[in-house]
Amino acid sequence: MSVSKSEKQPSEAASLPPPQGATDRISIDILNDSNIRFAAECGQVATGKYGQSLIRFDPVAERRLRLKIDLCIVPTVALLYLFCFIDRANIGNAKIAGLGKDLGMKGYDYNATISVFYISYILFEIPCNLLCKWMGPGWFIPLSAMLFGVTSLGTAFVNTVPQVMGVRFLLGVFEAGIMPGVAYYMSRWYRRSELAFRLSLYIVMAPLAGAFGGLLASAILELNHFSGLHTWRKIFAIEGIVTIGISLIAFITLTDRPETASWLTEEEKAFAVARVKAERIGTTVVLDNIDKAKLLRGIFSPVTLGTAFIFLLNNITVQGLAFFAPTIVMSIYGHKTPVQQQLYTVPPYVVGAIFTVLLPLISWRMDKRQIFFILSAPLMMIGCCMFLGSTDQSVRYGATFLIASSAFALGPLTNAQVSANVVSDTARNAAIGTNIMMGNIGGLISGWSFLPHDAPDYHIGNGLNLATTSTVLLVSTLVLMWMKRDNRKRRARDVDAELRGLTQKEIEDLDWKHPAFQWKP
Repeated sequence: MSVSKSEKQPSEAASLPPPQGATDRISIDILNDSNIRFAAECGQVATGKYGQSLIRFDPVAERRLRLKIDLCIVPTVALLYLFCFIDRANIGNAKIAGLGKDLGMKGYDYNATISVFYISYILFEIPCNLLCKWMGPGWFIPLSAMLFGVTSLGTAFVNTVPQVMGVRFLLGVFEAGIMPGVAYYMSRWYRRSELAFRLSLYIVMAPLAGAFGGLLASAILELNHFSGLHTWRKIFAIEGIVTIGISLIAFITLTDRPETASWLTEEEKAFAVARVKAERIGTTVVLDNIDKAKLLRGIFSPVTLGTAFIFLLNNITVQGLAFFAPTIVMSIYGHKTPVQQQLYTVPPYVVGAIFTVLLPLISWRMDKRQIFFILSAPLMMIGCCMFLGSTDQSVRYGATFLIASSAFALGPLTNAQVSANVVSDTARNAAIGTNIMMGNIGGLISGWSFLPHDAPDYHIGNGLNLATTSTVLLVSTLVLMWMKRDNRKRRARDVDAELRGLTQKEIEDLDWKHPAFQWKP
C-alpha cells in the first residue's frame, strides 16, 4: 500500500507533516509508516483548508480493504433489513390470507392500521437515529431488529382491530431506527462515491422482500399449522422468529466502527478511518460528539430538505404500488388460489431489485446521484399513465414493472445524496434521519390515497402518483440547477478571509457552510 502527499496547496502540507524527513513528493508504505496513522488520529485534519485531501491512497490497497469491509458488513445488515421489511410488509400477504375477515375489518380499518405504523415510524425516526449514534450501531441495530421480531411474533396472537393497530404502532417504533441506522452506520465505513451502491445492497432487500415475502408467505400457508396457529397467523409467527434469530447473530458480527473491528489489523483500522476522513473538510475527528450546531446543519441543509422532499414524493408511489399491485393481480387472476395470487406479485419486485442495485452501481462509477433522480421520473410517470389510461389489467400489470424499475432505486440514492452533502458525523446522522422520516410521511399519505370507495381502478391514488412522479422530475431538476449555481458562487469566495480568526471548533461547526465546501450532485 502506498500514499503520497498532495501537490496542491503545498503551504498547507504542514498540517500533515511527512514523517522521518520525507519530502512533498514521496511514496510511503502505509503499513510501515506513521503518516496514515497521523491522518487518522483525533485532533488532526486530513484535508487542507481549501478542501483537498492531504494524502493519496494506493487504489489497489484501498480496493482490497473495501472488499474486506463489504464482505464483513453488507451481508449481515442486508439480511436484517430483508426480514424487518418482510415483517413490516407481511400485513398485505396476511390480508389476502384472511386477516381482514378474521378481525372484522370494515371500511377504512385496513388503511388506519397501515397509518398507525407510519405515525410511530415518523415520530421516532430522528430520535432513534440519534440514539443509534449515542449507543453505537453495533448494539442499537441488532437490539432494534430483535424487538421488531418479537413484536411481529406478537401479531400472530391479535384478535381485534385495536390490538393489531397497537402492535403495528410498536413495529413503527422499533423499525424507525433500522433503515436510517444502517445507512448512517455504513457512512462510517465508505467514501462518498462508494456509499450509494453499498446502501443499495441492503435497500434492495425492500423489493426482494416483496418478492421473497410473497414466496415465503405462500410456502407458510401450505403448512397445516404452526404450533397451533393457522392461516395468516402462521406468517407473522414464523417470520418473527426468523428475525429474532438473525438479530442474535448480528450482536456478534456487527462492530460500531473501524477502530473496534476485530477483523481488521491495526494498519487497516487506521487506513479505513483516514480514507473517510480525507473527504471531510476541516474535520479533526470522524466520530464527533452530538452537537446542536451540526445537528441543525444536517437537518436544514438545502440539499437535505430538497432530497427529503423528493424521497417523500417517491415513497408515495412506492407504497402505492404495494397497495395497488395485489388488486391488479386479484383482478387478473381472481380464479386462482390465494397462494397462486401471492406468486404473481413477485416478478415486478424482482425487476425492481435488479434496478435498485444497477442504478447505484452506475452512480458509484460516476460519483453522481442527482441525475438519477431526474432519469427515474419519466418511467414512473409512464407507468402511472398506464394505470390511469387503461382498464386492461394486463396492461396495468405491465406498468408495475416500469414503476418498480425506477422507484425503488431512489432509496439508496437519496440517502447517499444527503450523506454526501454534509461534513460531520452528527450532521450526517441527522440528514439521513430527516430524509427517511420524510419518506415515511410519503408512505403515510399513500395509505390514504387508495381508499375502498375508489376500488378497483383507484383513480385518486393513481392520479396522485402521477402528480408526485411529475413533481419528482421538476424538483430534482431545480435542485441540480441550484447546486451548480451555488457552487459557482462558492468558488468566488475568499476562503482565507472568511476563516481568519475562527477556532478549529468554529470551523468544524460550519459544516456545509464552510467557504471551501462544494455541493456534490
